[in-house]
Amino acid sequence: MAGRKTRKKTKVAAFNVVVVGQSGRLQYEAALFCASFRAAMPEFPGRLFVAEPQPGPNWRGDPRMNDAGVRDLLAEFGAEILPFNTPHFGESYPYGNKIECLAALPEGEPFVFFDTDTLILGDLMEVPFDFDRPSASRKVEGTWPQIELYGPGYTAIWKSLYDRFALDFDSSIDLTQPDEYWRRYLYFNAGFFYYRCPRVFGTRFTEYAVSIRDDRPAELVCQSLDPWLDQVALPLVIQGLGGGRDALPEGWLDGTHSCHYRLLPLLYAREDDVVVQVLETVAAPNRIKKVLKAHEPMKRMIYQGKGAKARALFDRDALPRREQVIRNTLKREKLWLR
Repeated sequence: MAGRKTRKKTKVAAFNVVVVGQSGRLQYEAALFCASFRAAMPEFPGRLFVAEPQPGPNWRGDPRMNDAGVRDLLAEFGAEILPFNTPHFGESYPYGNKIECLAALPEGEPFVFFDTDTLILGDLMEVPFDFDRPSASRKVEGTWPQIELYGPGYTAIWKSLYDRFALDFDSSIDLTQPDEYWRRYLYFNAGFFYYRCPRVFGTRFTEYAVSIRDDRPAELVCQSLDPWLDQVALPLVIQGLGGGRDALPEGWLDGTHSCHYRLLPLLYAREDDVVVQVLETVAAPNRIKKVLKAHEPMKRMIYQGKGAKARALFDRDALPRREQVIRNTLKREKLWLR
């Protein structure tokens, strides 16, 4: 993210922001997200939600946030804890939380969903969202499908899904990319997505994901859907609701205004200096430090200097092309903390 540009402010109507918080790592990431959110936007005109899955038959234990300090911080940052039920997914597929939480959001109000492992770097009211045209993160690698030697190719696999839901496959293709190359086909990371109504988006997301999981097309028989199910269904939802890969100009989210870091060792290894500065600034106050230190990776990476050691291993101007190389280096140095 070197060479950040000064962004011209745009006029965007108020919208809501939501992340998922639950017991374990995600509750601490949610607290860190909200700290960065309020630092960037103390006067944000919309509502900030931390959606919380509730106990039920699809959870063996209680998935709710169990650190009182986290809950206090969320209240301090003006976040509203939003309970939601998980009739379709739950513990067997926790990524389904980002699908099922949408049913609990205010109907008819534009929303942006972020994964909790995200930092907000700038005022989201400057981002030129067109909530009539949904999109999602293009910070993605060709993780799905994995093509088998004698199996169907990308076109056959993706077309079977578009046909399942009576969607226009041809208009989803990027004709500037070669045939049977993964970037030719609509594919997103589910680290953020947005639309004008969470209920409409969530209903379709649930319908598509459950249908694919329970009755996959024959072309998918050799494909793993765990953990990729949300990212398989997401482009179908976006295509069906009139969005696409170019609905949001590049460089705003996953750029100047947000960073989906995924894991703290990866943040320290490869992200721009300003991301590290935001992280360490918002995590520094004692009341926040006291809470985040309860999560061992945050304690060691942010507060005990392990992050600086991880950062010193890499040249941000010449990073390995494959993330696995970064991961292996961090593991070798015993800095792979999650």
